Amino acid sequence: MSEATQTISDRIQEKLDDLTRAERQLALSILENYPASGLGPLTALAKDANVSVPTVARMVHKLGYRGYPDFQAELREELRAKVKDPIAKHDTWAEAVPSEHLLNRFTDAVINNIRLTLGQIDPVAFDNACNLVADPKHHLYIVGGRITHTLAEYLFMHMQVIRENVTHVQTTSNTWPHYLLNAKEGDIFCIFDVRRYENNTLKLAEMANARSAKIVLFTDQWRSPVHHLAEVSLSCRIIVPSAWDSLTTTMLLVETMISSVQNLNWDETKDRMETLEDMFDQTKLFRKFT
Repeated sequence: MSEATQTISDRIQEKLDDLTRAERQLALSILENYPASGLGPLTALAKDANVSVPTVARMVHKLGYRGYPDFQAELREELRAKVKDPIAKHDTWAEAVPSEHLLNRFTDAVINNIRLTLGQIDPVAFDNACNLVADPKHHLYIVGGRITHTLAEYLFMHMQVIRENVTHVQTTSNTWPHYLLNAKEGDIFCIFDVRRYENNTLKLAEMANARSAKIVLFTDQWRSPVHHLAEVSLSCRIIVPSAWDSLTTTMLLVETMISSVQNLNWDETKDRMETLEDMFDQTKLFRKFT
């Protein structure tokens, strides 16, 4: 992974195994409230992490920065990227005259997103997320946002076939509290939240967490505030040459999860699919070619 495509979070996670105990404590403290945690004075960061000032200086150097000011400057750039609205993002791309067709540039960006995302995903964490989603003993609630509701609907449609006890939660604040009435300890909330993170989604996650439900989060490389509450967070790269972020990589993980959950529950899923196909035949929903 090139330095130009890495976030500071990426660098920290790559270096975790090489850090001392105090440096690891500092790194985890930074990630807890990333990227805002590193925007204050060096002494404040050291105090928050309960480490010494020299520990901060050493870790920043290990991450490849000449000093704390350089580290902070990159954090600020990341923060600016994190809060850009679609118009500002389009202006950034439009400044450069394209040297090749957008089809190729866009595809290159998506492939790079996939490569970087898969390089960062912990297979054990992904398998854990799939096991949580697959467990029919606990109700599964699927929640999307303004843009990501399409992914939530896609996952919901497949989970309806694969297992019982699945609910698609509408995130409008006047309806989703009703869904929480039935949420119990151990139930699973699969939540989609990418920049610009939605207040309703965070509040829903907080209330689900208060009811001892477990959260599986699909988010971006900067990570939604919901990740503090999540049992598993799956971070996806989303930047492409467009006014809009790309959800292609997130869709890849969603479809991989669908395949995994299907296999975990195959006996039950096979019976449900056969029953569903029989219903399709009775309703003549699809044309049959004989």
